[in-house]
Amino acid sequence: MQYGNSLDSGESNCLITRLLDIVLYLCERGHVEGGMVFQLLEDLTEMSTIKDCKDIFGYIESQQDVLGKQELFGRGKLVMLRTCNQLLRRLSKANDVVFCGRIIMFLAHFFPLSERSALNIKGVFNTSNVTKYEKDAMDGISVDFNFYKTLWSLQEHFSNPALTSTNPAKWQKFSSNLAVVLNTFEAQPLSDDDGKLNNLNEEEDAAFNIKYLTSSKLMGLELKDPSFRRHILVQCLIFFDYLKAPGKNDKEGPTGSMIEEIKSCEEHVKKLLEIIPPKGKEFLKSIEHILEREKNWVWWKRDGCLAFEKPPFEKKPGQAGARKRKPRWRLGSKELSQLWKWAEQNPNVLTDPDRVRMPSITEYWKPLAEDMDPSAGIEEEYHHKSNRVYCWKGLRFSARQDLDGFARFSDYGIEGVVPSELLPPEVNAKFSSKPAEKVKRTRKEDSKSVSAHQPREHQVAATPETDGGVDPEEGEGAAPMDSDNGAVGDSQKRSPGEVSGPESGQCEPEADADDNVRTETTSRDARAGEMK
Repeated sequence: MQYGNSLDSGESNCLITRLLDIVLYLCERGHVEGGMVFQLLEDLTEMSTIKDCKDIFGYIESQQDVLGKQELFGRGKLVMLRTCNQLLRRLSKANDVVFCGRIIMFLAHFFPLSERSALNIKGVFNTSNVTKYEKDAMDGISVDFNFYKTLWSLQEHFSNPALTSTNPAKWQKFSSNLAVVLNTFEAQPLSDDDGKLNNLNEEEDAAFNIKYLTSSKLMGLELKDPSFRRHILVQCLIFFDYLKAPGKNDKEGPTGSMIEEIKSCEEHVKKLLEIIPPKGKEFLKSIEHILEREKNWVWWKRDGCLAFEKPPFEKKPGQAGARKRKPRWRLGSKELSQLWKWAEQNPNVLTDPDRVRMPSITEYWKPLAEDMDPSAGIEEEYHHKSNRVYCWKGLRFSARQDLDGFARFSDYGIEGVVPSELLPPEVNAKFSSKPAEKVKRTRKEDSKSVSAHQPREHQVAATPETDGGVDPEEGEGAAPMDSDNGAVGDSQKRSPGEVSGPESGQCEPEADADDNVRTETTSRDARAGEMK
């Protein structure tokens, strides 16, 4: 049966799909009873072959969204559940594995998570799934037959774990048999080549199912199969997980000695899973994650499958024209009131050593000092000096804590404010020279030029005094006056940028020597005038 064929194709099977579309349309519009389409699907699956049932189920999957609507789901969910369960009983677990998986996945999507119809309330196990194996040894078998029986006898405990946990004799038998199997797996480890030889591609893997053959002749090959070992060990982890999470009424929890045995066996199983190639560690992590999710699922079902979806919030419409009255604050604002209240509840906030406080200049300028270090290799555009806010805050801190460093800002910029102890020696040398040295050099040049023109000026000043018959005493008074005028002229010729105060008095020895020579020359000229 192919869905979607036209009526003119001559194929009669398309008529069934057309009939289903019509009935579904009428049920959706409310012209007929909503459960009619579900009843029709149940009748079709009962009278059809397995091949035709696959086509019918394909139609059900295509109309899943329509069938899941609330007006149809409430009336036909039990009919759909019964249809799928009857179909699963007819299918072969060995030959129709894919079809069975499709049905189970459909039920998982069709019913909500909180649906109790899918809940195994009593915790009943599928004891009908009996694993049959050989009880007596056959001739010509090289494998240890005792180990063969021990391995396959574990399936009896895995199929009904409740019986094993409540019966001490069965538990002792299970623990001893499991120890034999685990020791055998550990004594015969698998190599990476064994894992590569057993890898199948996707097409070949789809042709196999999870039901292993129990023939004793295949025991040697199955022991070399990594997938076979993983199936046995994962069953052990599921069994232990069930024992550690007891139900409400169906069984009691394990005793103290049993808990220790479960813990040791579980660690041994995880160790073996980790060394099985390929990707043993990744496989173990995946299994642990799945079991953890399953544990949460079990506890949720034990609590009655409580609905965890909250209904949407319904906003109540307010009265037309009504205004919400704002709260009145007698003093300050809402934020200030919260701040005052917080201060009352925390009286030690001002004495807390971890409170926010002003940083020291050494701590604040450390990032900029690291940027200035050539060995750091930080580009110019990423320096902190490009951040105006950072520089502005730093100048405020330096003005309060380091006034000398703050004064260097006018000469060297923001980099001159950085404390010298933070800078490397080669960088600190750039900012160690003082601006007063420039003034000294300027004064030295001015003093040399003044000393060169000084004798000519004294000669011109001495001639009128001699010609005019000035008294020698007046000549003595005139000479010092000229010397003072020369000193004043010297001070006027200095650069206007010369710093006054203590810095202006800092002269080099050479400049002092020039001043002494100039004074001696003036004295000689004065004596010569007196003698004339």
